[in-house]
Amino acid sequence: MKNNKLSKLSPGLKKLIIAESDKSSAGALSAGVKASRAPVSEFAERTLNHCNGGSTLQAALWLKNHLANGGKLVVTLAGALSSFQVGVMLAELIRKNKVHLISATAANHEESYYRYVAHSHYAFIPRYTELTPEQEAELRDAGLRRITDTFLPEDESVRIMEPQLLKMWQAAEKKGERYFPHEYFRRLFSEKLISADRQANPADCWALAAYENAVPIVIPGFEDSTMGNIFSSYCYGGPHKKKGELTINQNVMKTGLEYFHLLYDWYMKTAADAPIAFLQLGGGISADFPICAVPSLKHDLKLHGQVRDWAGFIEIGSSPMSYGSYSGAGGKEKITWDKLSTKSYYQIIQSDVTVAFPWIAAVLLEL
Repeated sequence: MKNNKLSKLSPGLKKLIIAESDKSSAGALSAGVKASRAPVSEFAERTLNHCNGGSTLQAALWLKNHLANGGKLVVTLAGALSSFQVGVMLAELIRKNKVHLISATAANHEESYYRYVAHSHYAFIPRYTELTPEQEAELRDAGLRRITDTFLPEDESVRIMEPQLLKMWQAAEKKGERYFPHEYFRRLFSEKLISADRQANPADCWALAAYENAVPIVIPGFEDSTMGNIFSSYCYGGPHKKKGELTINQNVMKTGLEYFHLLYDWYMKTAADAPIAFLQLGGGISADFPICAVPSLKHDLKLHGQVRDWAGFIEIGSSPMSYGSYSGAGGKEKITWDKLSTKSYYQIIQSDVTVAFPWIAAVLLEL
């Protein structure tokens, strides 16, 4: 675009426009990629230029610069990303010190373990939309729990780990101890109570990488998961429990309130030395929960002027910006809630996480 055309625009509009760079000197795509030390990143920079592809690359490059300048990153996991093997990318980012706290739904957290212990028992069905209700019932009766195109093998995963966790809960009750959900799970690694499936690659387990690298984990809404349901059943003492069955005191499990307190302390300590960015993979409570730590510190704990704003907010999701959905709310709306400032970077990528996140991971890993 000619500068004389840009000069006719208002300053506010002009700063939003990026003039097209001259890529003609870069040569053919394949030649440039082959000659690059980071071919995936080179391919991304040559091809992800517009729309959601462009948003993905812009976000990746901003995050790369943020981390290179000493910034920290919170990653949130929604849906069933662990069953969809997000750990292949996330675990490597953790090992490369590019992720500094993870907020995950309890399902995502436990499914990272399930992939670790039962990988060879998983299966997938690409044409899942064509299944009839009767076929779904067949899958149910076979113990195959479908998550979109992926079958979670309950007997080889959930029921393998349940007895080990139950022993921990009982021991905690006897000793009067309390732990976070992820702390009980981490003992499965530290005490070598589980082993990797014969076909599993331990390097693909993000929960293992987080444990080995001491990355904090936050799990809001633990009861909203398979193991959370199981724990709830053990704690239940109502009329629908058979007489004589085991009952555990629910206080052996630390709560979401205590996770929020963990966020208060972690954020203030970490933000004292570095700006913190937020990468939201999907929507829901895994993201809504931790992002609220900043406004709560400011307004509820009355630390006005003492709390660093989130440096940047990037969301990959398909939820539309409508009907008051937190998941689809844009960065501008978050300014009104004091979650972001007018100086915070924000980018919404309207896409499937399984499509967009690999590109971001590749850029951050300089592949």
